[in-house]
Amino acid sequence: MTTAGYSPAQPRRGRSRSGATVEIAGTRWPLYKLEALVVGLLTFLVVLALAQALQPAVLAAAAVTVTVWWARRLYWSNSSS
Repeated sequence: MTTAGYSPAQPRRGRSRSGATVEIAGTRWPLYKLEALVVGLLTFLVVLALAQALQPAVLAAAAVTVTVWWARRLYWSNSSS
């Protein structure tokens, strides 16, 4: 069966975005992703120290990470346009 559209031999190219990237193990990561992960890790450690329980620490870190990730992504995509 043949389909029109994406073919693995022809990689898709997304929108061209200029912005800060960091190369990790041969892969370029946008800076906003790394910022979100660092903020999430710090949140996890602070909440874990205060609450001394894993559940609230994981939930708070996940919520903060996702929020920072999307906020920085939206800010970055709007400022580079």
